[in-house]
Amino acid sequence: MKLEQKEKSLMFSGTTIPDIFFSEYLSDLPGDYLKIYFYLTFLSKYEKDIKLNDLSKKLNIPLKSINDGIKYLEENNLLIKKSNGYVIVDLQETTLHHLYTPNLTMSKEKIEQTSKNQSRAKAIEHINNMYFQGIMGPSWFNDIDLWFQKYQFDEQVMIALFDYCYNRSAMHRNYVQTVAEAWSSNKIKTWNDLDQYYEKQENLNKFKKTIAKKLGKYNGLTQYEEAYIENWVLNFGYDMSIIEIALKRTTLKQNPTFEYINNIITDWHERNLKTPSEVNAFLEQRKKQEKTAKQLKSKVNKTNYEQRNYDNLDFLYANQKNKEA
Repeated sequence: MKLEQKEKSLMFSGTTIPDIFFSEYLSDLPGDYLKIYFYLTFLSKYEKDIKLNDLSKKLNIPLKSINDGIKYLEENNLLIKKSNGYVIVDLQETTLHHLYTPNLTMSKEKIEQTSKNQSRAKAIEHINNMYFQGIMGPSWFNDIDLWFQKYQFDEQVMIALFDYCYNRSAMHRNYVQTVAEAWSSNKIKTWNDLDQYYEKQENLNKFKKTIAKKLGKYNGLTQYEEAYIENWVLNFGYDMSIIEIALKRTTLKQNPTFEYINNIITDWHERNLKTPSEVNAFLEQRKKQEKTAKQLKSKVNKTNYEQRNYDNLDFLYANQKNKEA
């Protein structure tokens, strides 16, 4: 017994896109590439053949963007290149295979650790419900588990990571990982570490605003100027009481630059000056040295002047005697 389904006309047929596409790929896919993917999915249902030039005209997308888009879809495992064309990847099958293929290299200790980590599972569940409305893509679960291992974040820090990205409307995998890398480089692992980091960043922002105001930079600081300030505060350990002394010295120079201020502060750091009193003592000492050097120079100039006058008198006296003789 042969059963057949009547072929529907274009008006009544539909093209199915799996939900896994919306949870895993949609947010990272550029607009033109999305159009290309949808149209290729539509054509694949009818096993249609289309040239790239025709695809460019049909979608009103430049040919170069068509080529770039297809390359992007290949690299992100949405298309597979064959000798005679392309195949649309079955995302459901791929995801299922990825999730349930046994990991034969997983150690017994890792399996035991994973099974016992109830608090981590609760954190992931919270992230899923809070930031993905309960429909977080399967690969996110793997990524979060990987980040737990790589960065050694505790559960509160991992939740804070997603909260930070969510509040900035940047729930993209690359962005989340970039923030995670930044936190890790600042030695953040626990909630207390993160709290101290936020406090340090808040103080740093206050420094930047104060310095910009004192220098009359009402349009804000450049990225390089901010980098100077971060170096003074984070690496040199200087607070505003020392930086203020350097800023006041800009009144002695016309059109002072940040590089000029940085040279002053770097010099203090290299001399191991750590407090305002040490800096002021150094400046006072240097002021006395400059005054002494100036007095010595003045004295030498005076001596040279007197010596020249004496020599001139001797010369005139000798000439006078010659005339009389």
